[in-house]
Amino acid sequence: MISPTIHPNFSSLLSTFDAGLLLQRLNELDSEKTCSSSENLADPLTRYTSIKYRLTDVILLEHPLAENNEQAITDWLIQLFNALFVNPRVILVRGTGEPEYFPAQNNQPARIEFAHGFFASALHEISHFCVAGERRRQLSDFGYWYAPDGRSAAQQQAFERVEIKPQALECLFTLACRRPFQVSQDNLFADFDTSNSTFPQDVYQQVKTYIAKPHTLPADAKTLLQALLTSYTMN
Repeated sequence: MISPTIHPNFSSLLSTFDAGLLLQRLNELDSEKTCSSSENLADPLTRYTSIKYRLTDVILLEHPLAENNEQAITDWLIQLFNALFVNPRVILVRGTGEPEYFPAQNNQPARIEFAHGFFASALHEISHFCVAGERRRQLSDFGYWYAPDGRSAAQQQAFERVEIKPQALECLFTLACRRPFQVSQDNLFADFDTSNSTFPQDVYQQVKTYIAKPHTLPADAKTLLQALLTSYTMN
């Protein structure tokens, strides 16, 4: 049992070897899903083939995954995400302020705006999109009510409960981009003792579960992770 006072080492979760194994399993799951569809085989086959072609076009570009270039890797992520998620249509947009999700309306695609152009914010907001179901995707900011920094102990506990899976996905996406991951408890001005929070360990265990059981990943998370890991293993 990991002590709550010790933060787990997230970087140890996805070695190059582990990334290859996870990608192999995701590819197998993708193939199984395609082959098992008996109601309308053409749609999943078309979607699978289309994703592969779009993915190849973006991944084979000169890309910055191994570079420490915030703007370049963010531009690359935007291009990759917007190539992958055309059905249902949603676009990833570099924002100048705080992050926000806008549902599709008036024939305009849904829009994920991430904070201040930061790469980490982009992955975090994408993770919330992946976790959100169809109903929440029809609501601004997925229907969440956000309590700002300085939350009470009860508010912080509620925040951490709903953040475990999104931050676990964010961790996987981040590691697949060869970047370091750090949990965010997002409450710098708390006036209570936060040292006994198990949140980092909870996120860590959820990441381990996703790696061990990739079939439990949300569908869109599988799609993006498969793309990121493909790039990871190609370069």
